Amino acid sequence: MELGSAVEFLENRAILVTGATGFLAKIFVEKILRVQPNVKKLYLLLRAADTMAAVQRFNSEVMEKDLFRAVKEKYGKKLNNIISEKVSIVAGDVTFEKMGVKDSHLLDQMQKEVDVVVNLAAITDFYERYDVAIGINTMGPTHLLHFAKKCKKLKVFLHVSTAYVFGERDGLLQESTLQMGETLNGRCGLDIDRENEIIEETLKNLIVENASDESITLAMKELGIQRARTYGWPNTYVFTKAMGEMLLGKLRDDIPLLILRPTIITSTYKEPFLGWVEGVRTIDSLVLGYAKGRLSCFLGDPKTIIDVIPADMVVNAMIVAMVGHADERGSESIYHIGSSVSNPLEYGLIRDYGHHYFTKHPWIGKDGKPILVGKMTVLSTMASFQTYMTIRYLLPLKGLEILNTICCKYFQRKCDEKNRKFKFVMKLVDLYRPYLFFKGIYDDMNTEKLRRAAKEGGIETELFYFDPKAISWEDYFMKAHFPGLVKHVF
Repeated sequence: MELGSAVEFLENRAILVTGATGFLAKIFVEKILRVQPNVKKLYLLLRAADTMAAVQRFNSEVMEKDLFRAVKEKYGKKLNNIISEKVSIVAGDVTFEKMGVKDSHLLDQMQKEVDVVVNLAAITDFYERYDVAIGINTMGPTHLLHFAKKCKKLKVFLHVSTAYVFGERDGLLQESTLQMGETLNGRCGLDIDRENEIIEETLKNLIVENASDESITLAMKELGIQRARTYGWPNTYVFTKAMGEMLLGKLRDDIPLLILRPTIITSTYKEPFLGWVEGVRTIDSLVLGYAKGRLSCFLGDPKTIIDVIPADMVVNAMIVAMVGHADERGSESIYHIGSSVSNPLEYGLIRDYGHHYFTKHPWIGKDGKPILVGKMTVLSTMASFQTYMTIRYLLPLKGLEILNTICCKYFQRKCDEKNRKFKFVMKLVDLYRPYLFFKGIYDDMNTEKLRRAAKEGGIETELFYFDPKAISWEDYFMKAHFPGLVKHVF
């Protein structure tokens, strides 16, 4: 692999980016505008009814974010001209053929100009409706690939997947392809066409039964979990992402296909500044609950390696990989972007860092008083968790049920509240359990080779850094991630 300058590679390129309002896509767009204003065009595909609605989404959900502060400071008043000249907002939807783009002239123009396709459109909810998740995560990449095959100047097709397509497998997980129909439990019969048929049949039956919208949504969510677990995946998200990879591998022909599989993506490590994050991401739901005094126990093995990677390192790896694999017709390259091999982080350390940070910088409650946090109880097995839940919820629930037979509506409300909380917690544990006791390690040999090639070649490594060995986890969580969560999310 011979790498030249990444800044020069981006110059005069036309890049199509899907999922343009997403967390990672925003960081990708900001990075390119900041380091290479001479990019030819950024075509940003946003889900919207028309161009006007798409532009409104871009302005409110992208450019107004604090993330773009550094770009605004760098270019000042010139930024508006750069955006109007270099950024083209495209209304569309990856769940449809031709990406749902209705403007045929614009579609032709993109097919003539686009050099790089970057697919960042995804549904990341573990418990999403099956029809929605398969539409975006599985069929979406296929529709985008069909468009890419018609791009006359295409150099590389970059698809961002997830390392968790391997489900709950233990040991060293290789940067290997997923074959069509491959399952994690060895069960035969996975057929993506059949999965779409099952969705259609289920929806038709629900409509015939005159099911409510709420009932249909719940049924489709449960169908996703059931179909995922039939073939060994723990949830709808990773199952549909895995099937998306399978289709790309089968249908790519001579397209230079590049698949990046990040692990748990966290706030920025360095650029455009420390700790920018958006939304409550996987591990941050625990941090949020703890900081606000709502979480008293910690479920999971404290010695489990939790694989996290800052978002700016993911974006830098994307760009360097694009440079490294441009024009490799017919190739399929896979990279794990994570830290479990290079710089492993124990789950229990995040708990300790959280305790230290929120003891020194407590969250201020609605009453204006600081919320005092203590060390969480560690429940390192499911058996200990079941005992805890019985004492915390089920025993008081039985007491309330007895009182309710004697007394008034007050106890009924308390009883219902306890029951709802119990069911909610158990549902969360059911969804997240595979990751709380996860024993897999993500091999990143391909990524390490890419890092070495970047150092030896012409890549500007100070701009496009993605080596997790450089991270001090304590400094990162105490100075970047936790302060970023408090400022941008909490």
